[in-house]
This record gives sequence, C-alpha cells and structure tokens, in this order.
Amino acid sequence: MRRTKLFIVWLTLLLLPLGGAVASPEIQHWKTGNGARVYFVAAPQLPMLDIRVVFDAGSARDGKLPGLALMTNALLDAGAGDLDEEAIAERLEGLGAQLSSTALRDMAMVSLRSLSDARYLDPAVAILARIIGEPRFPEEVFQRERKRLLVSLRAEQQSPGDIASKAFYRAIYGEHPYASPVNGTEESLQALRRSDLQRFHQRYYVAANAVVALVGDLTREEAEKLAEQLVAPLSTGTAAPSLPAVKPLAGAVERSLPHPSTQTHILLGQPGMTRTDPDYMALYVGNHILGGSGFGSRIMTEIREKRGLAYSAYSFFLPMRRKGPFQMGLQTRNETAAEAERLLREILVRFIEEGPTEKELIAAKKNITGSFPLRIDSNRDILEYIAMIGFYGLPLDYLETFNQRVEAVTGEAIRDAFRRRIDPRRLAAIRVGGRE
Repeated sequence: MRRTKLFIVWLTLLLLPLGGAVASPEIQHWKTGNGARVYFVAAPQLPMLDIRVVFDAGSARDGKLPGLALMTNALLDAGAGDLDEEAIAERLEGLGAQLSSTALRDMAMVSLRSLSDARYLDPAVAILARIIGEPRFPEEVFQRERKRLLVSLRAEQQSPGDIASKAFYRAIYGEHPYASPVNGTEESLQALRRSDLQRFHQRYYVAANAVVALVGDLTREEAEKLAEQLVAPLSTGTAAPSLPAVKPLAGAVERSLPHPSTQTHILLGQPGMTRTDPDYMALYVGNHILGGSGFGSRIMTEIREKRGLAYSAYSFFLPMRRKGPFQMGLQTRNETAAEAERLLREILVRFIEEGPTEKELIAAKKNITGSFPLRIDSNRDILEYIAMIGFYGLPLDYLETFNQRVEAVTGEAIRDAFRRRIDPRRLAAIRVGGRE
C-alpha cells in the first residue's frame, strides 16, 4: 500500500510543470565543515530534491590499473555500513528514491532523487552518506562485477565504433592518463584486487575532493544541514593533484584497423580545449556551425545531404579539466571511405581559412540562445550544470551570462580561435573497417 501511494505521488509530479523552469537560477555556494564544496539552487515548485556528489576520481586517476575508478564507483552501493546490496536497493525502493552512479575520465559521481518530505528524504540521504563514505566492496560482488566488465570488453572487440574510439584516445593522448579506456583492459581488470578499490576510495572519496550539488525544495538552512549530514562520513583528506598538461600532437597520426564490416568508421581529431578555456565560446559557436548542429552544419550538409556519403557526420569539442578531444567522425561504405575522409578534411581546412559566413553565424546564435532555456527547464538539467560549474570552478553567473557570451562571439573570433587551436596537418586519423 505504501509503495502504491509513492507511485501515485511520483506520477502526479511527472504531470506537473517542471520545478526548475527558470531562465537563470540563483546558485548559492558554501563549504561544509570538513571542506566539501556545495552548490545549491532552491526550486520549491515541486516537493522533490536532486542531489549529486562529484569526486575528482575519474579514470584519469587509475594509474597503472585502468578500470579502477569505474569499478570503485560501480561497487559503492554493493554494501555500505551495516547494509548489504539487497538492503540498500530495497530501502531506496521503499522510499521512492532513485540512485545512480558513473565514472568518466575527469570525475566520478553518485546521484540521488528523492521526495523532499523529511519522512522520505532523511533516510534516503542517510543511505547515500553510507554509500559514499562507508562502502564495503564485498569480495563476491567484486568478482561478479569484474566478470561482467570482462564480458563487456570482449563484446566491444567486435564493435568497430568502440575499437575506433579507443584507438582515437590512444592516438591523441599517448602517455597521458586520458589515453586509458574508462572501463579498463582485460589485463588491468584481471590484475585488480578488492584492496585496490579500498585504497582508491580512501584516497579520492574525501571531502576536500568533493563537490555537492543540490537542486530542489529546500531552504538554505535545510540545504546546509543536509550537506553536512551527507558528507559527515567522509574524511577531510586532500584534493587530487593537478593532472599533467596534454601535449599537442607532434605530427599527423594514421591508424587503419581492418574489420570485417561493410562500413568504415572514420575519426579525425586532436586535443581540443579545457572547460575553462579562454577560447571556449568561440570554439563552441564555431563548432555548432562546422559539425555540431546536426542537419544545419556544414559537415552534414556537404557529406550527407549533397553527396549521400554517410547517414551521420559530425564534429564536437569535449572540454575537460585538461584539453579534451576535438573530433570529427562518420561512417560510410568501404568503397567511399577515401572520398568521405578527403571531403571531411577539406571542410575543416576551408572553415579554418574562411570562418563562418554572417548568415551561418546569425543562425547559430539564434539556435543556441533560443534552445538554451530548454536545457535548464528541469531540476535534473540544472543539477547537471551546477555540478559541472562546481567541479570545474566556473563562475556562479555561468548560466545567467551564457546567452550574452554567445551573442558576443564574432566571425573573426571564431576564425582566429580555429586557426590557433586546430591544425589540419596534425590530425590523428583512425579508420576501422574494410577487409581483413
């Protein structure tokens, strides 16, 4: 009966207007007593709360054991404090709370969504605090998760897309920590031990290395109390050290990997930009025109619409703490691979030389600024942004000034940024497909 009532409450919430639908939410910021950084947006329109705890504990911290960060994060809710895996799942279900976690290259995170009523929120937060602060990493669950990841890795060996992506990161990052696959290798997973997870958690899952993002139906006073409760089990610790700088490619890198497929996957790129890059906005708007806006982009127009060489073709920047990748990509028939790659390179060179047209720039700005409210129209969307703002140390008015900064970008700024930052003579080219 209790779960039925909770389901009805959740269904009612889904039918209500979204609570975070504000143009520029006010972000409040402070630190907990043990040093965790907290970012909070009050959204009282709905009786719910979204929480995300982010640690500088992504795969860039794996060291010689790729997959360590992901395994540590995946096993946080496999048993914590006096609760085993089943008890955690049952209690969260009984409270109507939703838990998720993941690890990326820069960060690891744990998220919780709960009703804001103290009867449900307080016990849910208590469970989350145990999960991040007192994980047990049971041996039997560790062995089970390792087997699951090994099966997944073997499946990826048959996927040309996965093969290309991993080869691309190795090609542009070399010995940098970003080169290692987030989910590890067969060798590294076989070498992992439960004690490695315990050591990794003890080092990186600490308050000084954490960002807490809160969006929902709380007052500032309630949010402060909740944040203290949440990170209380964490030791103060120290922040993770700075990652090494990413070196530019010394020259072009070519990798052609045969695969028994009728299509060839092609990836071109090089290290791109950081999240706090001074050229961020010019590169972002420029890439929207080049290949980041789907059917309106130059790459899609030239490669798919005019010539039918690929169903999808794109480009993107993935900004990270250090220079994340700039990547262009497509899939095409084996017999048209050389033509499609040549055209992709030509489009890039022409864009760097000429920059966008005035018509393209106006259309891109309208598209970006016009769609921006839709990207912050829910509590979860706002949570994504403020967690990112906190983790990368962006200004608190990032959302408020986003559209103004887009409007300030000029065609010359885009051309200048691309000329300085992207060198078509030093691209990594990965091709997967063709005959064995």
